[in-house]
Amino acid sequence: MEAERKRVANELRSTGGAEGEKIRADADRQREVTIANAYRDAQKIKGEGDAQAARLYADSFGRDPQFAQFYRSLEAYKSSFNSKGDVMVLDPGSSEFFKGMRGTPGGAPARK
Repeated sequence: MEAERKRVANELRSTGGAEGEKIRADADRQREVTIANAYRDAQKIKGEGDAQAARLYADSFGRDPQFAQFYRSLEAYKSSFNSKGDVMVLDPGSSEFFKGMRGTPGGAPARK
């Protein structure tokens, strides 16, 4: 009688373990599908945002080419000094690099 109860208990544990593995596998699959769908949606939204930004930049730069040049200069400055340890030694009077920074009093870029 005791042996029979042990056999039934082991059988139930085995069945429960298999069911647990099946549930975990299904949950893992659902998680992977959810993550993949979220990534796909995020990439789509990011692409739409990038396209809208490109349209806005093109429209703005088309209206004011001098501003476009000034903006590109600022981006060059930003990428040249992207960490606190970066150092650049230039002669501001002879460098085209600082052309956008030379301007009228008050800091506005010079208009030609």
